[in-house]
Amino acid sequence: MGDLFEALANPARRQILALLRMKDMTAGEIAEHVPLAKSTLSQHFNVLKAADLVRFKREGTTITYSLNTSVIEEGLMDVMRLLKLDKASREKKPWARHSALAGSSSRSR
Repeated sequence: MGDLFEALANPARRQILALLRMKDMTAGEIAEHVPLAKSTLSQHFNVLKAADLVRFKREGTTITYSLNTSVIEEGLMDVMRLLKLDKASREKKPWARHSALAGSSSRSR
């Protein structure tokens, strides 16, 4: 899950993913929309591939990228599970968030 959030943390990578959400695109087509040097763009593709957010197909010298939506869905489900666990722990111990405050005020009396 860490690779996913690292990949999503960068605005250029989010822009690439937004483009791929519309349609599969070659690296050259993406480069027309993202104002970055080819070497920088290549580094972004490597991060996206490492996080498994994009899939690619090579035909000769042309690489076509597509969005891997299943990884995004899995990541969102992981986040939802974390939020649900956090909510459940807060509901079980509503005093836990304020215990330090409550303790300090009772000692000062």
